[in-house]
Amino acid sequence: MPAWTDQLRFAFQPVVNLSTGSVAALEILARPEDGADGPGILDSAHHCPDLDAELAALAVRAAADQETLLPLHINVFATTVAELPRMTSLGKAVHDAGRRPWEITLDLGGPFTQVPRAALLESVAVLRDEGYRICADGVGDGDLPLRLLGELAPDLVKLDAALCTRLDADRGRQAAVAAMRALCERVGGLLAIEGVETERQYTAVRDAGVQLAQGYLFAPPARRPATEVYLPAALPPAPGSPAAPRRPASGPPVAQFLQPAALLPMSASAGAVRSHLTGFPEVSGVLLVDADGVPVRAIDRDRFLLSLSGRYGHALYADRPALRLADRPRTVGADATAWQVLDVIAEGDRDRTGDDVAVVDERGRCMGVVHLADIVRALAESRVEQAARLNPLTRLPGSDEVNGEVDRRIAECLAFSLSWLDVDGFKQVNDGAGFAAGDELIRAVGRTLAQVAAGEPAGLVGHIGGDDFLVLAGPDGLEPFAAALLDVSWSAGGRPVTLSLATAVCPPGTVTGHREAAAALAPLKKAAKALPGASWVLGRPGSERTEIRRGAAGRVPDPAGAARTAPPGQEGVGTRG
Repeated sequence: MPAWTDQLRFAFQPVVNLSTGSVAALEILARPEDGADGPGILDSAHHCPDLDAELAALAVRAAADQETLLPLHINVFATTVAELPRMTSLGKAVHDAGRRPWEITLDLGGPFTQVPRAALLESVAVLRDEGYRICADGVGDGDLPLRLLGELAPDLVKLDAALCTRLDADRGRQAAVAAMRALCERVGGLLAIEGVETERQYTAVRDAGVQLAQGYLFAPPARRPATEVYLPAALPPAPGSPAAPRRPASGPPVAQFLQPAALLPMSASAGAVRSHLTGFPEVSGVLLVDADGVPVRAIDRDRFLLSLSGRYGHALYADRPALRLADRPRTVGADATAWQVLDVIAEGDRDRTGDDVAVVDERGRCMGVVHLADIVRALAESRVEQAARLNPLTRLPGSDEVNGEVDRRIAECLAFSLSWLDVDGFKQVNDGAGFAAGDELIRAVGRTLAQVAAGEPAGLVGHIGGDDFLVLAGPDGLEPFAAALLDVSWSAGGRPVTLSLATAVCPPGTVTGHREAAAALAPLKKAAKALPGASWVLGRPGSERTEIRRGAAGRVPDPAGAARTAPPGQEGVGTRG
């Protein structure tokens, strides 16, 4: 072994899953020994791919010496990957350590400017084919072009610590993190960040939708892997901080809850499995995999040890294949959602409800496992958070959710329309018909909005409060809302009621955030309210030109010719003429 290795040491820093609070992986950092000429060696790795690959191999061997089961993050320069597509020395170290490539994430660092783009993409494809996961490291404070980032489609985007500073108050940093979150959702990757040092930063990165994090707050780099990390209670969001990213209706992605899997070859004996389980008390089960890493059988810790604890259990099974005491594995794809995991569990045997579910890639190779408790807890928290954000009268979300979705569409350069809907003279409605009739009118409008939005893929509605509603849709998706709300007759307590709609159509690049979109609505709302009867005024940010879609210059008359009053007890329910 080269003598220069005596001048280096390796430190381990945990990568924390912010959804489960557990350690998802360990990043291995090369450090110079005290008084050694380590920096010279590390600097040389910038310019010597063979040396950089050897450092990566040494990092894997250092992890093997610590007998850790956690997945590993290994730092390599992009130049190294471009010039050494197979990284033979790393592959040998992974094999010698009893590891598998899919347990290794390669953190690709810059500089990227002089790296041949085609060669880098070809090498990444080769490494992925072997099973390695790819991380774009230091994003946000380096020279990685956005085009190349998109082409790499990394499994993980790790944001530089610079973006963590003042994230709770800096709108520019918030927008940058939101854009990277949107990219990860598109390519099926996860978002991580470095440099979390305070509880305020921890809350900010969680609120921004970051899924994995590192930093001194959790645990500093140390010679031995940390077995526990500090995880504070989330603080209330700072004033002006962005709304939490909107979760898809199908539930959060399963990759968000990924835990390391204990893997053994399918030829392992029951005695070997028992030794593994007793040696690592935190392991809840073992997956027996074939040579390609595809789960063949699953072993639950409690049932397995119970089988061996009988009077003749050890004698009967210890030297025999563990397959005899194993079950068929439960698996889901890496693109599955939390609800789909519950479906898999519900369809299986009741006595296996608590078993781990293996997450596999497109080739069936195991990427990790998810625990039922983590899934149930996250879905329960999601429902509680969702309920807390709903308006108690209409059960529609408030402005925060709509604003967050507006910001997401802006970050993805999507065209959209944002509309403000309210009841004309609502105070007079309450004063004349009573608060009960006014409340029923608002409920009816909210029900109609929700029904129309359910049939519009890009539709989202919110109830700001009182008689004010927000409608988010595609640039050409407002006609169904207008037909259901403006082209019908409404009444409250026997009194005819009309609605006004103001719409700002926002092509990509016309607004930078939800605040600008909302500001563009203010003059349009004033113009709509100035028209008699049901009205709809449409405009675009930065343009003084407006279009009257309903109202004195363009109202679509009610075919019935008169307002219809709802039956007693149903005041305010919209009826078509």
